[in-house]
Amino acid sequence: MPFKEPISPTNSRRNFLYQTAFASMAIVCAGQSVWAARSLHVLGVKPDSKIKGVQIGAITYSFRSLPGSPEQLLQYCIDANISAVELMGDSVEDYAGKPANPVKFPPRVPGQPMKPTDEQKAQMAGYQTQVANWRANVSMEKFEEIRKMFNKAGVSIYAFKPNALNPNNTDAEVEYALKAAKTLGAKSVTLELPTDPAQSKRLGNLGEKHKVYIGYHAHLQATDTAWDTALAQSPYNSLNLDCGHYIAAGVNNTKETLLALIEAKHDRITSLHIKDRRTKQNGGANTVWGQGDTPIKEILTLLKEKKYKIPATIELEYDIPSGSDAVKETGKCLAYAKKMLEG
Repeated sequence: MPFKEPISPTNSRRNFLYQTAFASMAIVCAGQSVWAARSLHVLGVKPDSKIKGVQIGAITYSFRSLPGSPEQLLQYCIDANISAVELMGDSVEDYAGKPANPVKFPPRVPGQPMKPTDEQKAQMAGYQTQVANWRANVSMEKFEEIRKMFNKAGVSIYAFKPNALNPNNTDAEVEYALKAAKTLGAKSVTLELPTDPAQSKRLGNLGEKHKVYIGYHAHLQATDTAWDTALAQSPYNSLNLDCGHYIAAGVNNTKETLLALIEAKHDRITSLHIKDRRTKQNGGANTVWGQGDTPIKEILTLLKEKKYKIPATIELEYDIPSGSDAVKETGKCLAYAKKMLEG
């Protein structure tokens, strides 16, 4: 049997120093934060995207250009040094055993609406019923597995975005979504702000029943009063405020009104989406962070100075440059946020 050197305190300290030196070299030599995060993870260092008390997170929609199983999404978070997420529902439901969609559509032609045949419409109706039955009866075991998997790696799940909260979804489906969110460890579910007040009232009531917040997201319809009806209906209705869309909407939406809205509604905001967009008069395009009109530095500084416990969610929507990928670009967004918070 080969001789094994006994592990002495001196030897342990030596190994620790070697590992520390290696980690430092990885950070210095990696050249990009993604590679530094990967190097540190090899040494058992968990991701950490909480900066100056502000939790920077990411919505897993940011990784839509890449394969998206829960295990893969978790690895992307680790590689980008993201320690908290808003988790999209599709991959989670697939992991939990949701029936596969039997309806196959041809590739979509940009600018042209999908026109399903009568047969496809009938198949979709049957599939929606099948999914509703599955949701009403599925065990939470797989959702608990995902929470444990993410938490063990150092990544928390603060929001869940399933496609089960629409007017055509049954109450049983909505309650399933809220139970799943709670099992995942999420404080809120997120969805688009309904146009029908009856729907936000329904969701608010069910959210209150399960003690899970309903975070309403808005695109270019965002105004300072867009959420007022929903907020008045239930203490569990809240804002998932997209700062980039708010700025791109223009009209009366400005940097100053956005910051004032966050300050006024901070106790009703369960999460923010952070992206850089140009104003309506500047074209409204999504841009690399720092090149648009979203006041990212001011938003993050407000969260830091006021100690608001609102996750600031990276939503990667600008075009990924040639030679890069969604993980690297998410890491760059995090590095930008870090610079703004520490500058």
